[in-house]
Amino acid sequence: MNVSTVIVTYNALHNNWLYKCLDSILHSTLPSEIIIVDNHSQDDTCKVIKEKYPKILLVENRKNAGFGKANNMGIEIALKNSADFVLLLNQDAWIEPTTIENLVSKMIENPNYGILSPLHLNGKGNALDYNFSTYITPDLCKNLYSDFVLNQVKHQIYESDFICAAAWLISKKCLEVVGGFSPTFFHYGEDVNYVQRLQYKGLKIGVAPNTRIYHDREDREDREDGVYQDQDKTIERGILLKYSNPDEKNEVLEAKKHLRKLLFKSKILNQKDSISYLKKRIVIINQNHQLITENLLLSKTDLSYVFLDLNL
Repeated sequence: MNVSTVIVTYNALHNNWLYKCLDSILHSTLPSEIIIVDNHSQDDTCKVIKEKYPKILLVENRKNAGFGKANNMGIEIALKNSADFVLLLNQDAWIEPTTIENLVSKMIENPNYGILSPLHLNGKGNALDYNFSTYITPDLCKNLYSDFVLNQVKHQIYESDFICAAAWLISKKCLEVVGGFSPTFFHYGEDVNYVQRLQYKGLKIGVAPNTRIYHDREDREDREDGVYQDQDKTIERGILLKYSNPDEKNEVLEAKKHLRKLLFKSKILNQKDSISYLKKRIVIINQNHQLITENLLLSKTDLSYVFLDLNL
């Protein structure tokens, strides 16, 4: 059983993330090939990898390719190296010795799941990672909260609507059917879009609650990943996600017509805030119409996103 772990790095020496992450994988009870795709770190991440971990396969990008595209590069290498499963792991996360083995075992038993994720604890291990906890509420992940409270967690997978890609075990079957991440999303949103496409293909995503990772992001700023978050980017990402979802009847042309009607009404009523809000959305949809159309088309093919060459 071949497993590859793909890690995208950017300034991964912060808080000793790199050491914690790599050392944990090297102590896994199920060996895993490690593939690192570095997004042009400005610290000594690549130097440390070459000196301290010379057997790890390292791809050094000449620019920041974004999270999804860099992961695609690592996944492509993993598949060429005959991986049966690919673990995507954040640079600021680390695993327990049995994490990979437990996830692979559950995936083999449940081939209808394309993605499995463990419990995500915070960096100290004394609580659930906060963002992860929001993905396993009763309306998104049936019975898991209840079983925890009643101390009767089952040795089974709990299906969820979504789990962030900080730790995803993806089967080869899933990658063959769904493909890689959409390059439309540079950073943030690519995992949501991927789950939308996975579910459209009839596969599932779930949590294996008897295994865990540690995700150290309590004091992390968004800029640690080389990305500055702003309102316009957040709005654009939300629009792309909404209209690129192959399982929803979100017609872009109808949306633009509706927004123009609202804009006309707002102008008549001289609602300045509303006018600005609507204009911004119309511009974003116009700018991304072609991308949205391509996303929908590719999402419905057998291999949604071909993996990208490594010449960055």
